[in-house]
Order: sequence, then structure tokens, then C-alpha cells
Amino acid sequence: MNLIARIAGCLLLTGSALAGGTPAHAAVSRADLALRWAPIHYQDVDVTGSHALAGAADMITRVDFDGDLNGRNNWDDAGQDTTAYAYYSVVETATHYYLVYFFFHPRDWVDHPFFETEHENDGEGLLEIVEKDGSAYGALRAAVTVAHSDFYSYLPAGSSWSAGGETVDGTLQTMSSPHDDFAHPVTAQEAKGHGLKAYPQYTIDGDGVVYYPSTTAEAPESANDRDVRYRLIDLFAPGGLWAERANSTLYAALGTFAGDTTGGCGTGTWGCTTNSANAPWGWDDGDDAPARGEIATDPAALAAAYFTVPGTLSLDYTDNGYAVAAAALRKAAETLPRTID
Repeated sequence: MNLIARIAGCLLLTGSALAGGTPAHAAVSRADLALRWAPIHYQDVDVTGSHALAGAADMITRVDFDGDLNGRNNWDDAGQDTTAYAYYSVVETATHYYLVYFFFHPRDWVDHPFFETEHENDGEGLLEIVEKDGSAYGALRAAVTVAHSDFYSYLPAGSSWSAGGETVDGTLQTMSSPHDDFAHPVTAQEAKGHGLKAYPQYTIDGDGVVYYPSTTAEAPESANDRDVRYRLIDLFAPGGLWAERANSTLYAALGTFAGDTTGGCGTGTWGCTTNSANAPWGWDDGDDAPARGEIATDPAALAAAYFTVPGTLSLDYTDNGYAVAAAALRKAAETLPRTID
């Protein structure tokens, strides 16, 4: 290398360090970023009662597990395929990544006749907020989970963030995965209703499945399988759940899955409701400031409302796949009735 080339190289490295504090890293793909931060997921399983399907009703799967995008036959077809998938979306500002993870069950069910309803389809999940700190995958700062009609806020140990407009509900624990080299956040869902919180606020009580993020999808071998890999699906993929948002066979309204009372839903229970499950752009905590769906579609505004954030938190998106339907989403947020998942 000649002298001029050496000087140019030194100037380039020095400029990078001064501009960003650390040498720049090549940007990772949205899929790699989502896989890196995808949660290790504890799913409690109940095997009792005919609606449990020997535990299959509590196992996560993809929306088209039965080979179609018909939301009104998922209760009827539940248990046909329990291969594990979860959905994700990534939106981005100059300062942060916002990662949504969505876990789907064909049934929200009960096993008694007293004062609780069940319904076809069930969609709950979480938002993770990752600061761009100069490293390849950024630093996880906070998470907000969806449990029915309420959101819960969490901070990982060592986060520089603190409570803001909402209280912090606990610590977001991390755990090493046997399937990669990363420590992942840990979440958990209850049996039957599938509300989602940070582990161990929900946990496995008896039977249960522990799901690990992977590029491979596996089906649990039993209702008590503690090592099952799940695969991520991009919500924004061509022909995917977001692209099909106007499909009236799959959705009853923008952000609300279509569901009916066929297949025995409600039999032996208090009842079965229809059109009662939400995609992420329909998630809502009705007594909080962010509007319906904004946990996915405008998560920077939610972060500003929920947390006290040191430094800069940009509210302007450099990449937001939900923005193409911004007007329709605002109208839906204003006019659609709340649905209780």
C-alpha cells in the first residue's frame, strides 16, 4: 500500500469514529434484526376439556395453518398443524428500531360455563424498542406487551429508559438460547386466553411449551415440550397478512380478524363472540393515549408517551411499511368499536 492510500485509510477510520463514537457497522437486514431480538417464549398449555384439543389449542402456529386465509374456519380446523411460527414487522427512525412480534392461536377458549366467552382466532404479542447505538443489532431499551385489552411496559436490566406517562410493570428478563449465540428477551403467554406478559409474570404451570426463535419451524412433540423452534414470518411479505388487509375472508375490518360461531365455539361455555381477535394494527389499550393500532403503526409516538427517554428519540420514520395505509388506519382507529381479545 502506498503512502497516499495509507493516509486516506487512516482519515476514513478516524472520521467514522468521530462521527458515530464507534466504527460503523454494516447494516443488518430486517429479518436478521428481528431474529436477533425475537423472544424465547413460554406457552402455558391446558389439556383439559374438548376445546383444548389435548393441548393443541394453546400451541402457536401460522394464520394459514390449514392451507387457506379464511378466518372463519380456523376454530373448526384447529389442531391440524401446530408447526410453530410467529410474525414480525420492523419500522425504523433515525434513532431506533421498533420490532413487533405477533403470536397466533386458532382459538381463544375456556373450559367452564361461567361468565367467560371464547372466540375464533387469537392474536397477541409485543413491541420491542431497540436503540441504534452503533453496534450491529443495537441495544434493547424497552418492551410493551399485549394481554387482551391492556398493554404492559417493561425495561431490561441496565436500560437507560425509565417510566414516563405509564408505569413500568416489571423487568424484561433475557436468556441464552441453545440454538444461537444470543441472549433473547423472555416472554410468556397464559393458556386459553393467551394474554402475553414478560416472563415470569406469566409462566408455565404444569404442561407447557418453550419456543425458541430460529430459521427452522418445528411442531411440539407433546403438550409438555420444552425445546421447540419457531420461525419468523414478515408481516410485510408479499401476499402476507399486511398485504391481505383488505381480504374480507380473513378480516372483518381493518385490523380485526373475521370469526364466527361454527365448529362448536361456545358450546358448553358462556358463549362465543365473533370478530374478536386483532392483528397488530388493531391492538388497543383503550384507556391509554396511543390510538388503536399505533403500537405497530406509530410506535415512536407510543414510546414517547410511555417512557422517559434520555437523548434523542426521533418521531420521523425512515422506513414504515404501515404508512401506505395511514389514512385508512386513522379512520379505523376513530370508528371501529373496541374488540376484546
